[in-house]
Amino acid sequence: MSGYIAVEQASVLSGDQVLLAPVSFSLDAGKALAVTGSNGTGKTTLLRVLAGRTPPTTGSVAIAGEPTNERSSGFRARMAALIGLPPLARNLTPREHLVLVATSWGSKIVDGENIADRLLDEFGIIRLKGRFPHELSSGQTQLFALALTLARPFEVLILDEPEQRLDSDRLELVGSVLRHLVEDGKTLILASHSNILVERTSDEVLTLTDASYDLHS
Repeated sequence: MSGYIAVEQASVLSGDQVLLAPVSFSLDAGKALAVTGSNGTGKTTLLRVLAGRTPPTTGSVAIAGEPTNERSSGFRARMAALIGLPPLARNLTPREHLVLVATSWGSKIVDGENIADRLLDEFGIIRLKGRFPHELSSGQTQLFALALTLARPFEVLILDEPEQRLDSDRLELVGSVLRHLVEDGKTLILASHSNILVERTSDEVLTLTDASYDLHS
């Protein structure tokens, strides 16, 4: 199966338990795929496979022609993923976190500061740049986590239910930010229960069930 992201009969088993039933799809670079389905159908497991965190039990998964492998420096440089909230330092502000991530991935300090301010502004939380993570609301923490994921260079962005803890206005905001990334050439895969995000961001939809899947535009 060809495509920038190519998944061929990938499944994940844990003993006799099926965590992800066999699934196949391909996605071109600069496109967005929404993964939908009820809880327990393997959405998060699929994202973990794509992010190189869980190896498939059967089948194959490749990005840019290379197998997914979190231990590969080249793969890590290509992939940014938010699957659960990231660890946060209690005594660093959101702006300091963002600058730290940006500079860790090669940005100069002044560029890291500009990246931090831009992302905080895009997600509507620039006024919170001097607070500490434990002083943020749950919705503010989610927006900060999304900004933190985008603070480094990447080609592929994987997000697990980015709508968590967000109201409808913030969902529209996040949808706009994500769609602009796709229009700029990034490849996006997100698992979501939000019709707003799915409709706002995706070019294709992959719906998982307990034993099968459906791919449609």
